[in-house]
Amino acid sequence: VQLQASGGGLVQPGGSLRLSCAASGGGIRISRIDDMGWYRQAPGKQRELVATISSDGGTNYADSVKGRFAVSRDNAKNTMYLQMNSLKPEDTAVYYCTADVLGLNIAEEWVAGKYWGQGTQVTVSS
Repeated sequence: VQLQASGGGLVQPGGSLRLSCAASGGGIRISRIDDMGWYRQAPGKQRELVATISSDGGTNYADSVKGRFAVSRDNAKNTMYLQMNSLKPEDTAVYYCTADVLGLNIAEEWVAGKYWGQGTQVTVSS
């Protein structure tokens, strides 16, 4: 399974960005995607959870982003989004997406696992 994260960039404080994360099979026929999530890692810091969303749309956010970030997903497109508003310099980090996937491999065997995207850089600076 491949997760392609996109949408990062340089933005001024107070600005907005929208990240996307698209899941594709990469040799696995995806049957179901359960929880999806966004994590971030700033230089010199540990990776931290930003937000998660379940298959039925239930969401969870880190306290530091509540009220500013919104996670959503389009199950038909196997895609998750993160709308980031009122961005602060402390939001600067590499953002990674994850997905809990159930699918069939080429041997028609069920496989399940948590997959990670490659990360997209978000820089908030004037």
